[in-house]
Amino acid sequence: MDARYGRYTNANLAEYHVPVNADIGTLNISFVQKPDPHINPLGARGIGEIGITGVAGAQGNAVYHATGVRVCDLPVTLDKVLSRTMV
Repeated sequence: MDARYGRYTNANLAEYHVPVNADIGTLNISFVQKPDPHINPLGARGIGEIGITGVAGAQGNAVYHATGVRVCDLPVTLDKVLSRTMV
């Protein structure tokens, strides 16, 4: 963002800087000393899993709001949406 005008500094994606591996510095990895045996035999969970848990529900809600059909089992597919509209 341009601080003076409050606009994007790049007008298109051709000029947009996409970070690559060389742009990322050193990563520090920390372990919490409390295993979660319900996740997997190792008891470890990646931080990405925690932040992505709401995505399936959000997608299901988006399908519901777009079609009026509530699909409660994953994955949400076209045949499940159509089979619930026939009922």
